[in-house]
Amino acid sequence: CVQKMRDLYRERRDVLVKGLRQAGWDVPSPEGSMFVWAPIPERFRELGSVGFAKLLLAKAKVAVSPGIGFGEMGDGHVRIALVENTHRIRQGLRGIRSFLQGDNTAPIADGAEVDAA
Repeated sequence: CVQKMRDLYRERRDVLVKGLRQAGWDVPSPEGSMFVWAPIPERFRELGSVGFAKLLLAKAKVAVSPGIGFGEMGDGHVRIALVENTHRIRQGLRGIRSFLQGDNTAPIADGAEVDAA
């Protein structure tokens, strides 16, 4: 059963990393983890991990964990868990691809718009 789980997480990881790279988001492939630590794309770095995570949720309908929640050094990253099946991962990737290649503005708390393009 251990090999079966390893294969399952490897498949999810490969689908996610390949899809993110195809969308223009260069992320490293983890060697042995159920999480992908994705550096925030350069054009969004000024938002920090919380701002970028909120933008992904608002625009791509994808929830990720802001890296700052795991320590100050994590603020340049978001953490993506490989807990969903490959079908759901592909759905999320479509939203991310659309977001990265489309409108990159989203309302923020005070009702103003933030332009991250």
